[in-house]
Amino acid sequence: MRDDTLQTFLAPLKRLAARHPGIEGQVLWAAEVDEGWQVQDDAADMLDAEEIPFYVEGLLVEGFGLIWQVMAEAGEGRRDPDHVLVMVWDAGTPPPPAPTPAEGWVLLNSGRWDASAPL
Repeated sequence: MRDDTLQTFLAPLKRLAARHPGIEGQVLWAAEVDEGWQVQDDAADMLDAEEIPFYVEGLLVEGFGLIWQVMAEAGEGRRDPDHVLVMVWDAGTPPPPAPTPAEGWVLLNSGRWDASAPL
């Protein structure tokens, strides 16, 4: 049953990677609650589209909590996804609040996995 739940959680990321192979993911790690999220600052650490669901799955299997957010540029008309934010925190610690989109960006889709739920 938990594997079905995991695959349901990963399904939107797998579809996104198939439909938008040029999209990249940026990983953010939880800092102290008052400090928010720390971005991996090395551009080489951006995840390619096909890596995003596999990376996320590995983190969940290891017991981390995770939020993913698909972001697009704001504007009128059709919004194509631009990038995915992958926010990760250690089990047993409360994560900082998920960031709200910066000016000029909109949230297209998101998901959250609570680290306290065992696989």
